[in-house]
Amino acid sequence: MPRLCANIGFLFPEMPFLDRFEAAARAGFTAVEFASPYEYPAADLRARLQANGLSLVLINSPAGNRAAGERGFACLPGRTDTFRDGIGQALDSAAALDCQLIHVMAGVPPTDLANDTALALYAVNLAWAAEKAKAAGVGLVIEPLNPRDAPGYLLNTQEQGAAIVAAIGRDRIALQFDIYHCQTAQGDVATRLEKLMPFIGHMQLADVPGRHEPGTGEIGWEFLFRRIDELGYAGWVGCEYAPLGDTAEGLAWRKRYGV
Repeated sequence: MPRLCANIGFLFPEMPFLDRFEAAARAGFTAVEFASPYEYPAADLRARLQANGLSLVLINSPAGNRAAGERGFACLPGRTDTFRDGIGQALDSAAALDCQLIHVMAGVPPTDLANDTALALYAVNLAWAAEKAKAAGVGLVIEPLNPRDAPGYLLNTQEQGAAIVAAIGRDRIALQFDIYHCQTAQGDVATRLEKLMPFIGHMQLADVPGRHEPGTGEIGWEFLFRRIDELGYAGWVGCEYAPLGDTAEGLAWRKRYGV
């Protein structure tokens, strides 16, 4: 049975963020993830985690100004200092919150920058971050995003992400396999899971289209959950979807699929 954690950046939008920790625990989750811990004092977040018996599975490196289209700095020329400062900030947050995994955002390269140049800069910055994270005892993951939801983002395919992991080293970095992004951009999720499982360090889910609860779209979840178990995946699967209605009521899908 896959280990599910609640992405409280997406789930429980009907309540303030800091109240979502308790809501996740009441719903039966023992772990949470969320992209950005940087808007709240670490002591407040840690208190919410401890009060509700929750562990924090994953945070992101700073994304920058999302409203302006920024999604990280790792592949951006002239932003190396910003990237490194962000990694330092993420590692500090991970230490304060006992979080063992950081998703390093790649970024949206300028349209006039050659893709090979962006990838080369990305690889150099990732290798630097991987050394810092390894020394701190924290894992890094990278996540391909589908071009419809994240136009221009450097990483689009699972194979592209796995190749970067292989180049830097699986002992330093891993692939964050998001089922929603994979199905939207590429399809053939189960086959890709089987092929790329050795590279995967974290997973996330949502149905397609709409990015809502499992069972609201086209993905065959009963088969897919069984296949994840058969492949021996032992990590967490983040529930990163936009609930169609009340979050707690919508979680009935867990009973339906036996997860």
